[in-house]
Amino acid sequence: MRRIYRRPKIEVDKGFKANEKITALTLQVIDEEGASLGILTREEALRIAEETGADLVEVNPKVDPPIAKIMDYGQFKYERDKKLQKQKVKSKKSETKCIRLSVRIGAHDLATRIEQAKKFLIRGDKLKIELRLKGRERQHPETGREVMVKLLDAMLAEDTLNIEIEEALTKQGERFNMVLVNKKS
Repeated sequence: MRRIYRRPKIEVDKGFKANEKITALTLQVIDEEGASLGILTREEALRIAEETGADLVEVNPKVDPPIAKIMDYGQFKYERDKKLQKQKVKSKKSETKCIRLSVRIGAHDLATRIEQAKKFLIRGDKLKIELRLKGRERQHPETGREVMVKLLDAMLAEDTLNIEIEEALTKQGERFNMVLVNKKS
């Protein structure tokens, strides 16, 4: 059995420069309470930070002189990572779920597909409805269109959903496609 070598991911800290990693010679320094200490040399700022038992962190390197703050760098990184994690959890990516129909679908099967569609839309996913015409069904595409319209009408009649048609009913070759989204009000 062949093993696949995967290079370990190297985590690059795109964060802030701290203590000796700061390269600027003069800094606008802010203490732990947020009061400005004025423009100091790097050595003076490092000495003040060392006396207070904290770190000197460059918070805005783009201005001249760069702004540095005296703070606990470990605590700062922890809080920043925690905030990024919360943002990551909140920004749920919506998936596109697909429901396939056929022209010869039964009433009970159609009701089942409608319930599935409701569940996907309530959850916040996009819904792609697809109907494929096979064999002799291609000579009568209007029957396929009727099935799609019947499903769409059933979805729009649902008062718990605020459905918006993202892509209207289109026929591409032997397929009918439609994309629906539940807009939260």
